[in-house]
Amino acid sequence: MQSRDPRPRSASTSPHPHPTDLVASTTAPRPSPDSPQPPHVSYDLASESSAAVSRLSPPAIPVHSRSDTDVPPLTSHDAAQQSSAAAGGFVAAGLRRRRSSRVPTFRTFDGADDEFEMPFTGAGVGWHPGAEPGYDPKLPDGGHASVPQLSAPCEITVVDFSLDRMEQRHLDNDGFIDFLKQPKEDWAKCRWINVNGLSWDVIQAVGSTKALHKLAIEDIMNLRNRTKVDWYPHHAFIIMTLQKLVHVVDSDTNSISSASSSSSRKTMAVLRQFFSGDPSQRPGTDPEKRHGEDAAPPFVDLQETSMPRTLQRYQASGNEARTRFMEEHSSLAPYNMAISAEQVSIFLTADNTVISFFEASAGDVERPIVKRLSTPGTSLRDSCDASLLVQGIMDAIIDLAIPLTAAYTDILGDLELDVISAPSIKQSKRLYICISEINKMLRFLLPIDNLVNMLRDHRTFMTQEQATRELTNPASGVLVTPMTHTYLGDVLDHCIIITESLQQLKQSSENLINLIFNTITANQNESMKQLTTVTIIFLPLTFITGFFGQNFEDFPEVKKGIWYFWACAVPTVVATIVILMRDMIYNWGVSVVQRKKITSIRKKRRRRGVSR
Repeated sequence: MQSRDPRPRSASTSPHPHPTDLVASTTAPRPSPDSPQPPHVSYDLASESSAAVSRLSPPAIPVHSRSDTDVPPLTSHDAAQQSSAAAGGFVAAGLRRRRSSRVPTFRTFDGADDEFEMPFTGAGVGWHPGAEPGYDPKLPDGGHASVPQLSAPCEITVVDFSLDRMEQRHLDNDGFIDFLKQPKEDWAKCRWINVNGLSWDVIQAVGSTKALHKLAIEDIMNLRNRTKVDWYPHHAFIIMTLQKLVHVVDSDTNSISSASSSSSRKTMAVLRQFFSGDPSQRPGTDPEKRHGEDAAPPFVDLQETSMPRTLQRYQASGNEARTRFMEEHSSLAPYNMAISAEQVSIFLTADNTVISFFEASAGDVERPIVKRLSTPGTSLRDSCDASLLVQGIMDAIIDLAIPLTAAYTDILGDLELDVISAPSIKQSKRLYICISEINKMLRFLLPIDNLVNMLRDHRTFMTQEQATRELTNPASGVLVTPMTHTYLGDVLDHCIIITESLQQLKQSSENLINLIFNTITANQNESMKQLTTVTIIFLPLTFITGFFGQNFEDFPEVKKGIWYFWACAVPTVVATIVILMRDMIYNWGVSVVQRKKITSIRKKRRRRGVSR
C-alpha cells in the first residue's frame, strides 16, 4: 500500500512549491475522533547524518497508503521530485524504501580450532572469544564443555608435619577426594598436597575445598601460561616451568644397554612413535625410573623416560614438521638424551597449606623434600612454614636445570674443536639448533628472577617469631616469613648462575658460527689469491705462445729456436708480475721489515731479563 496526502493537490504546476506550503506540509492534520483512522504506515529510520540533512532540506509531502491498484502512474514530474529528494539525503515519511541487500565483504573465521592450534586457549574445545573466564569448581563442568575431557589417573601425596611428627599418604583420585572431606588433624601444623598429573575431578575437589580462585584453576588447566605469581585474598598462585635432562629409552626394554651403533635409530623411532600417536595411549612417567649407564656423558646421572615432552614441543606452534626436524637434529640426540619441559602450578594458602600440580615429574621434586621433612632438625621441619616449603619446591625445580648447562658445555666443547680443526657449513646448522634450544631454555628461566623478587617483596613486616605464631591463622593472610625471604635469595643465586651460563654458551655458539663463516671466507679468499697469482704468471706466457703460434709465412723469429722464446717470455712475465702485484710486493716488504724490528726488540728484552 502506498500513501498519499488527503489534502487536495495544489493547482499550481510549478515544480517549486511556495515556502509556506512546505512548512505547512510538515505537520500532518490531526484526525478527529469520529473520522476513520488511516492505515498503518511503516517508516524507515535513516542514519543520524541523513536525519540532520533532512532537517535542512525541504521534506516531501507525506501521503496516506492505499491500494496499489488505486495509485496512478507516476508522472515525469513526480519521478523527478522523488529522485531529487533521494539525492538530497532524506526519505519521505511514509514512502516505502527497499532495504540494502549488501552483505559484509569480510566474515569472521569460526574454524580456528579446526584449522590451527590455538596457542592461548588451553584445551581449545568449547572455547570461543568472549567466553566466561575461569573454571568454577562449584559447577560439575566448571562452566566449560572442555573440562570433562581432562581426566587422568593421578599420583597424589599428602604430607602432614609438625615439629614432632610427620605423616605421608599416597592416594589415587577417588581416595584423595574422600580424604579431603575429612578435617585436618590438630597436631598437623603444615600440609603439602603434591599432585602428579592433571585431572578435573582432583582439581575440582581441591578448588572447592580450599576455595581456590577460578582464574587460578583455569591457569592450571591451560599449559601455555607464562611464569608468574598471582595474589588472591586467601592464597597465592605460582606458575613456573620445570626443565630437566632425561634419557629417551624404548618402553619395551628394561635397560638401555643396547649397542651404541643402533641407539640413535631406536631413539628416533621411539620419538616418532610416541609423538605421532594418540596421546591417550602413551604410558605414564614413573617417578622411580632406573638410571642408565651408557651413551650418556659422564657429567650427570639422568632419569630415564619413554615419554618426554621435549623442549621443542613445549608451548610450540602446530608446525609438526618443524618440531620433528628440530628433535631429530637436536644437539642431545647423539647422546640419546632430551630436555623434558612441563608446567608446575603451586598454591600457597592462608591456612599454611601448599598445593602443587605437576604434569609428570612430581617424584623428582618430592623425594628430596620428603627426605628433609622426615629428618628432624632441618629448616623445613623445624619451621613448619608453608612459604619455606614453596621455596624448597622452587629450589628443587631450578636445581633440576643445572645439568643442562653441563650437558651443553660439553657439547659445545666438542663442536668448538671440530670448528677449529675442520670448519664446515654442517657445523653451523648444528650450532643454530643449539642456539634455538638455549633460547627456549632462557625463555623459561629468565622470568623466574622476577618471580623470586616478587615473592621477596611480599615479605611480612612481622618478626620470625610473630610470623611463626600466625602461620596457622587464616585471618593473617598469605605470609612470606623473614626466613623464607632469606632462603629465596639462594634460589635467586642458583637461577642467575644457570641463566648466565646459558647466555655465555649462547654467545660462544654465535662466535663459533662467525668463526666458521670467517674461516670459510678466508679460505675462499686465499684460493682466489692463488688463482690470481697463477693467472698473472701464465697470462704473458699465453700471449707469447699465441704470438709465436701464428701461421705466418714470413716469420723468421720462429726459426731462432726455443731459447729465443724464453728470452722473450721471462722478462715479460717478470714485468707483468711487478706491474700487477706491486701493492702485494710492497706490503710484503713492509711486513718483513716490521717483523725484523719486532724480533730484534724481543731479543733485547730477553737479554735484559736474563741479565737481571
